[in-house]
Amino acid sequence: MNRDKMIKKLEEANGLWDVIVIGGGASGIGAALESATRGFKTLLLEQCDFTKGTSSRSTKLVHGGVRYLAQGDILLVLEALRERGLLKKNAPHLVKNQSFIIPNYNWWGIPFYTIGLKLYDLLAGKLSLGKSLAYTKKRTLQSIPTLKAENLRGGVIYHDGQFDDSRLAINICQSFIENGGVAINYMKVTSLLKKNGKIDGVAAIDQETGREYKIHSKAVLNATGVFVDGIIKMDNPQAKDIIKPSQGVHLVLDKRFIPGDYAVMIPKTSDGRVLFAVPWHNKVVVGTTDIEKNIAEIEPQPLSEEVDFILETAGRYLITPPRRSDVLSVFAGLRPLAAPASKNKKTKEISRRHKILVSKSGLVTLTGGKWTTYRLMAEEVINKISATAGLPLKKSVTKALKIHGYQNDVDLNDPLYYYGSDKK
Repeated sequence: MNRDKMIKKLEEANGLWDVIVIGGGASGIGAALESATRGFKTLLLEQCDFTKGTSSRSTKLVHGGVRYLAQGDILLVLEALRERGLLKKNAPHLVKNQSFIIPNYNWWGIPFYTIGLKLYDLLAGKLSLGKSLAYTKKRTLQSIPTLKAENLRGGVIYHDGQFDDSRLAINICQSFIENGGVAINYMKVTSLLKKNGKIDGVAAIDQETGREYKIHSKAVLNATGVFVDGIIKMDNPQAKDIIKPSQGVHLVLDKRFIPGDYAVMIPKTSDGRVLFAVPWHNKVVVGTTDIEKNIAEIEPQPLSEEVDFILETAGRYLITPPRRSDVLSVFAGLRPLAAPASKNKKTKEISRRHKILVSKSGLVTLTGGKWTTYRLMAEEVINKISATAGLPLKKSVTKALKIHGYQNDVDLNDPLYYYGSDKK
């Protein structure tokens, strides 16, 4: 991960690269690793820090998506549950089992959510993280004593994964380099190179030194998240936008609001989403929102109404409602949702499924998706690149690939456990 060494490798590279990946978030880093492990000469370029954007601003969950199950997107849930299980096997130092409780204040809530979550368990199959169960009111309050007891009828417990998003991205990038890849941050792509109307590489500028590079390749992958439209317009200035950015905000609160190891999932908020309150490094992360944005920003700012919405929603369920003075920090991220055919569709209704697009000139764009399915997205997009760029069709090996830092026996009580085998 030494940048000077990476720059030197770029400058000393002979001939064409097989694949250039633009974008150092989950999608780009995952695709770069997939490419390198198939033996392709791969270069990864990122204009800022790796995971500067959306990929470091998640709810810290590796999950199948209970909400997607309620929406009837069974295939997405199946894919995500399978990938959740694989990720826990391949990066156990970063992915752990997290128990969630859905508090129920209606008579129908416990049977309704118990049945739904039993289906969730069934879909997970052998990769299930634990059984979903109905809890009595007493047991629910024993697990989360800060919940409001009035009218509480009980709860439903289920299991999903929790992970460290930024650390996972860095470890995947390290795995990429260990497999012969070259990754350079603060290297901004300024234009696409073409030969006879076909993509032939990229022009990029080193934002540390100002040096410009022209880098040739057989294939270019646009995996820039909410910024994919900008790269697409480098290829075709008349192209329509394919992204509809959606902002999600999270608040960080003191652990006293939800002591213990259980997380809370509120299944339906006033805006039709779900709200999570999850233990995180001895604090609690609460979120998220879903606000449509008109432009993509490197540093999106939380809106005042988003903060108020999270505080108000959490306050309905907690004995001590959190106030603005209780907020330790706030972070906002933009989801790169694939623009729907209907302009009237709200962002919370847009599928989290990914899309792969290939332009007439050969630019491949990966958009949409979620952290949990990053490996599957990478496998599919490299399959597409192999077919369109004339690269050898090689089998993916990432299903069983141990991520850098892999450590089988992880002590979750160790505050440095997420460094895995790198911990000294």
